[in-house]
Amino acid sequence: MVDQLTLDKFLSTLSSKEPVPGGGGASALAGALGNALGQMVANLTIGKKRYADVEDEIKGLLARMEDLQKEFVILADRDEEVFAPLAAAYGLPTGTEEEKAHKAAVMEQRLLDASYVPLEVMEKAVEMLGILDVLAVKGSRMAVSDVGVGVQFVRTALLGAVMNVYINTKSMKDREKAGELNREAEELVRTGTEAADRIYGVVLAGLRG
Repeated sequence: MVDQLTLDKFLSTLSSKEPVPGGGGASALAGALGNALGQMVANLTIGKKRYADVEDEIKGLLARMEDLQKEFVILADRDEEVFAPLAAAYGLPTGTEEEKAHKAAVMEQRLLDASYVPLEVMEKAVEMLGILDVLAVKGSRMAVSDVGVGVQFVRTALLGAVMNVYINTKSMKDREKAGELNREAEELVRTGTEAADRIYGVVLAGLRG
C-alpha cells in the first residue's frame, strides 16, 4: 500500500523493475503533493487577522483538501490494483476459439477498469486547481510561491494521468467507448492546463514584481 511506504521505500520500488508503482501511482502522488502545499497555505492563512474576512471560506477549502489528499493516495493504490489483473490477462490462453473470446472479453474489461483510475486522478486534479486558484488570490501572501509550486505538481498529476488513459484506450476493441474516454480526458487536459498556466502565471508575475 502506497500510504504505508516511506518515501525512500517508494522511490526505491518506483525505480526498480517492479511493475508497480509506475507512472500512474506517481501521477496520483504528484496530486497529493500539490494538495499538501495547498493545505499548508490554508493553514498559514487561517487565524491571521489580515485574512479574517476569508477565514470561513479557507476553512471550507482546507476541509475539502484534506479529503482530496486521501483520495489521491487511494487512487495511487487503486492504480496498482487495476494493473495486476490487466497484466495477468495478457497471459490468458488462446489455444481455442473459446479461449480467444474469453481473453478478448477479459482484456476489454481490464483495460476499461485501468482507464477509469487515471481519469479520476485527472478529475481530482482539475478540482484541486480550482482550490489553488482561490488560494492564489486569498491565501497568505507569505506562502503564495507555494501555491505556484502546488499548481505545477497538480499539473503534472493531470498530464501524467492522461497518458495512462491513452495507453489503455489505445488497446480497447470498443472504439466508441475508447473515444468517449479520450474525449473526456482531452477536455480535462484542456481545462486543467489552461487553469494551471493562468494561475502559475499570476503567481509568477506577482513574485517578480
